[in-house]
Amino acid sequence: MPSTEPRGPRQIYKAFLWSMKGLKAGWTFEASFRLEAYLFAVFCPLGLWLGRGPIEKVVLVGCLFLVLAAELLNSAIEAVVDKVSPEFHELAGRAKDMGSASVFLLMMNVILCWGVILGSQWMA
Repeated sequence: MPSTEPRGPRQIYKAFLWSMKGLKAGWTFEASFRLEAYLFAVFCPLGLWLGRGPIEKVVLVGCLFLVLAAELLNSAIEAVVDKVSPEFHELAGRAKDMGSASVFLLMMNVILCWGVILGSQWMA
């Protein structure tokens, strides 16, 4: 149901609180998210240091954010599927596998971005 409430600072603040609640849930309940957050804490400063210009820095760090976002979406899909269909169902398994595949593809994107940017720097 669409919100009929007018948008303003109060609603922006509420949305911020809900987002923080989601990040906390991801951190508390998802080991994969915690691992990826630890890797982010290492690679984010490294990307800012190794990137030669603003575009390289944004690509190196931005692709890391995408992995975290996809992991949260994957965890949300898994939670909803587990709630709706606790017993095994082929479609439930497919939905979970596809969510996992999206995280995997974004991890491959990280490898590609870092490899191309840092490889071109080291070859020059």
